[in-house]
Amino acid sequence: MASRISELVIPSLDPRRLAAFWCEVLDFTVLDTTDDGMVEIGPREGFGGVQPTLCFIPTTAPKAGQLRMHFDVNATDRDQDAELERLPKVGARRVDIGQTGEESRHCLADPEGNEFCLLRARLS
Repeated sequence: MASRISELVIPSLDPRRLAAFWCEVLDFTVLDTTDDGMVEIGPREGFGGVQPTLCFIPTTAPKAGQLRMHFDVNATDRDQDAELERLPKVGARRVDIGQTGEESRHCLADPEGNEFCLLRARLS
């Protein structure tokens, strides 16, 4: 028997705002909210599917420094250039984390500065 990742928990200054951003990026939907401010998003089929859900929990501590772990995302219905054009329109921004300019990925940040990479390959 083995385990699999079912949820990723992300501390957030504004869980609703960050959840809305990632819903746009991933075509996820809000699955749950709690009285303490947690917002869980995931695939439209709900919890327990192939993809893990994301749980944004409230924090008052701002992000400090580069993350030790980050998301890599792939476009599913367009090429990398089209997705790179779309992501800033929903709140992403380009970031410099020491790229040389020769990489096949693009480094971006979400509205709270959490880095993520847009990869070249398109997934179906």
